[in-house]
Amino acid sequence: MNTVQSGQQGFFSRREFVAAAGAAGLAAAAAPVFAQQTQAVGPKIRLGLVGCGGRGQWIADLFQKHGGYELFAVADYFQDRADEAGNKLGVPAARRFTGLSGYKRLLDAKPDAVAVIAAPFFRPEHAAAVVEAGCHAYLAKPIAVDVPGCLSIEASAKRATEKKLCFLVDFQTRMQPFYQEAVRRVHEGAIGDLVFGEASYHCGRLGIQTPPGSPEARLRNWVFDRALSGDIITEQNIHALDVMNWVLQKPPLHAFGTGGRKVRLDVGDCWDYFTLHIQYPNSVGVTFSSRQFEGYGTAEGILCRMFGTKGVLETSYGGNVMIRGDAFYRGGNTSQIYQEGAVGNIAAFHKAISEKDVSNPTVAPSVQSNLITIMGRKAAYTGKLVTWEETLKDTERLDGKLEGLKA
Repeated sequence: MNTVQSGQQGFFSRREFVAAAGAAGLAAAAAPVFAQQTQAVGPKIRLGLVGCGGRGQWIADLFQKHGGYELFAVADYFQDRADEAGNKLGVPAARRFTGLSGYKRLLDAKPDAVAVIAAPFFRPEHAAAVVEAGCHAYLAKPIAVDVPGCLSIEASAKRATEKKLCFLVDFQTRMQPFYQEAVRRVHEGAIGDLVFGEASYHCGRLGIQTPPGSPEARLRNWVFDRALSGDIITEQNIHALDVMNWVLQKPPLHAFGTGGRKVRLDVGDCWDYFTLHIQYPNSVGVTFSSRQFEGYGTAEGILCRMFGTKGVLETSYGGNVMIRGDAFYRGGNTSQIYQEGAVGNIAAFHKAISEKDVSNPTVAPSVQSNLITIMGRKAAYTGKLVTWEETLKDTERLDGKLEGLKA
């Protein structure tokens, strides 16, 4: 599949974080991490890459730098992307596969593990096939675009554990030490009882990859397509909502809100803003907002602020993480989170495979956060209050409209 990833313009681009922060600075900051992770011993894990766009090639390079992986095969819908990745990663032409079913031929080549970085619409199908082929699975977020897809991922992960396979979902925030410590302290009572919260993901508009107008152009521009991406609330805003969910430790009761498509009208059918109220037990409410258009100098980024009876937790993806109040925690700056989080997850994946640890702890919270984005999306789409129970029973499958694409 095409995995050209969305790039945000403005404050910073999560997917273009390396360029935005300065390549030299990031390389220097990441060097100690790589130094620690290149001591892998024993045979390398043969890795297949499904999805060779910007994110796919970037993360494949990190897998190679780890030292414990061999980039063995690649698959992408587009030949040019498969060849570009293959040339960069040293994958022979015979193990570069294309078309909608290219991932099947990659699995036939017998890799040990597969990084699934294709558009979110395809991830449940790809993950199920990876596990059935007896391969370890490394998934980009979000894991799915609808509830049946989330349940499919849940089932695939359970099947992976049964087959003694590792299954990891790549959320950078959950790997970041300042986030981990701050959330741990909140769970131990550092800010007292939770009262309410605010979460947001504001950024500029994304760049169009190719002029719209054909099925293949739609696939290259998948971040603008509701079915292929899950809309911005699922494909991108999940990062802010995942931190909210991590802090609160349980699913919400319901959500209501609105949103629309008012500014970015030249491509796709995704909305360009959402506003929600998400209600948790004990009268804890969280307001959420997101946008993907010019903010004219207003605050941008992936932010979460949780207010308690004794303090406040503040987190900023790429910024500061801290606790204000009686149990003050300075935390620190997370400017390298985009790369360091992925590096940490790649190392954790290798460690789990090497130690045969198939507990696969990243799956359950990732499924829950993904479901929260879908609940919020449906509430905004319908203008109705949508409950968690209704969400779990939702059988709607988004139509990828793959007609006109080559098998």
